[in-house]
Amino acid sequence: MSKALPKRPYLLRAMHEWISDCGNTPHVIVDAEAEGIEVPRAYIKDGKIVLNLSVSATQHLNMGVDEVKFDARFAGVIHHVRFPVSAVLGIYARETGEGMVFSEQDLGPEPPTRPSPADEGAPRRPQLKVVK
Repeated sequence: MSKALPKRPYLLRAMHEWISDCGNTPHVIVDAEAEGIEVPRAYIKDGKIVLNLSVSATQHLNMGVDEVKFDARFAGVIHHVRFPVSAVLGIYARETGEGMVFSEQDLGPEPPTRPSPADEGAPRRPQLKVVK
């Protein structure tokens, strides 16, 4: 049986590519209170930080399965930025606002639910629905 991977890193990379290919500027919203965040603290607002992930704003951009990391200038000073993909709340195009907000389901599969003891002995009835 193959291991199910989280969807969020793949969706993040796909949206980044789509926004960039449309000629827009990809921005991510990151939960700055999540563990493992390395961002300039002066730019955090309400526990979140918005980061420009365009090719012209970043150097050495690496969007991996577990984390995003790059170098960028903030007020002329180069900072190394690093955060887990799980801290990304959404990605959007600055010019149009189009993008995607991530849900907890995008982090990975939910563990299988166990049937309750009352359900184990009862035969299951098929469920039908009308399709028009």
